[in-house]
Amino acid sequence: MSDPPKGPVPEEPPSEPISADRAPDPALPRATMRKRRWKLPVVWIVPLVAALVAGSLVYQRMQERGPTITIRFRDASGVKPDQTEMRYRGVPVGQVTRAELTSDQQHVLVSVQLHHSAEGLAREGSVFWIVRPEIGFGTVRGLSTVLTGSYIQSMPGKGKAKKDFVGLESASPTMGQPGMNVTLASTQIGSVRVGSPIFYRGVEVGAVTALELSRDATAAQARAFISQRYARLIRVGSRFWMVGGVDVDFGLFRGLQINVDSLRSLVTGGIAFASPDEGEIAREGTTFLLHDKPQKEWLDWRPKITLPAGD
Repeated sequence: MSDPPKGPVPEEPPSEPISADRAPDPALPRATMRKRRWKLPVVWIVPLVAALVAGSLVYQRMQERGPTITIRFRDASGVKPDQTEMRYRGVPVGQVTRAELTSDQQHVLVSVQLHHSAEGLAREGSVFWIVRPEIGFGTVRGLSTVLTGSYIQSMPGKGKAKKDFVGLESASPTMGQPGMNVTLASTQIGSVRVGSPIFYRGVEVGAVTALELSRDATAAQARAFISQRYARLIRVGSRFWMVGGVDVDFGLFRGLQINVDSLRSLVTGGIAFASPDEGEIAREGTTFLLHDKPQKEWLDWRPKITLPAGD
């Protein structure tokens, strides 16, 4: 092995500075810059799409939600959270979300989440009642609920916004219809029931909506509803009487006479009335006596009253 040379090491000539204008040596390799693209793993595509769809559904559901109202019922049999619907004109407009007893355990508070399109139900004057199957003597109601379950029926009011309501125990069969309400008083109400028809010359023009005692409990009262088209038939001197039975009359010379009313009134009871040829039109809430039988002269009354055209 030879020793390194002694003495000063000759200096290498300085390299020439590389000018920016100098062309690169084609013999040297060029450096290339590659842009790195971010790729989503295939395994994440399905969960991501599912999350987007779920978010869209939640947003849509939030947009469709309206206010929550609370209705107090004395009995909420058949009402189930997340199952029982609220309806208006046969269309679902909300759903029951909660049902609980009040602090005194005398009533049930039912919370209903309304749809956005049903915000008008959360107003003063709105009424609510539970529709259940009812089968009585001569009365059948709510049979559709046997298969679908009970639901809350609603009718919108026109007042200010409101969220707390008191539900009705039952609804009148004429609720929501225009017309006249009168009161019929008698010592005995006989076979008349809620829903019993009211006749004028054999034509059904109204119905009994409620039965109750007078304030001093000396008489029974029937609340009667007359359809708007026939309201002008009720005059101050009108006479009302009960129908719904079989009237048997026997005379030595005229023989046996049997009068039978309509089959419906025979089963459920009914009321008929007649109006005199002259007299003022009765006002809303007028009270009339309810007689057991008509007098012959009442049946001879034939006033000419112009009725509005039917629907």
